Amino acid sequence: MNAGPPPNADELTTDRLALARLRLSDAREMQAVLAEPALYRFTGGSPPSLEQLEQRYRAQIAGPDAPDVSWHNWIVRLRAEGPAVGFVQATVAGITADVAWLIGVPWQRQGIAVEAAFVVCDWFSVQGVRRRTAHIHPDHVASAKVARRLRMVATGVLDTDGEQIWSGQPSPPRTPG
Repeated sequence: MNAGPPPNADELTTDRLALARLRLSDAREMQAVLAEPALYRFTGGSPPSLEQLEQRYRAQIAGPDAPDVSWHNWIVRLRAEGPAVGFVQATVAGITADVAWLIGVPWQRQGIAVEAAFVVCDWFSVQGVRRRTAHIHPDHVASAKVARRLRMVATGVLDTDGEQIWSGQPSPPRTPG
């Protein structure tokens, strides 16, 4: 394991996706991606305004105050020049990456969440991260399927928000399948 949290990757790619490091200028395009109320069925809340999203992105770009914790945020795009379709983010502390993903409604059920989360988890594995976790609402079947594809298992432990904690050890980097 490298000393300290891993550096941020500016871009991660697959054959059909480009995950670009979050920028404040992504807020306007992502506001449209995040506008569908159905996205908040399991997490609560509502679609953010542009101002709310810009404020959130400023905080995410600034990162955490703790020197041994890092935040990693990528906008998921269809190919390098394609539209934004969602995001993958992770909080890394020690050898653990707590990973989250969200894909906009029009792009769901196409394997994009699995593909994007795979490339992130594989990158973390190369960086020395040895454990990954995710927090998933017990009724969110689609996210549970993504976690299983990432070789995570439900731990039976609920976090303070009532979400199931999933956990897994990374395999050597591989392609989704």
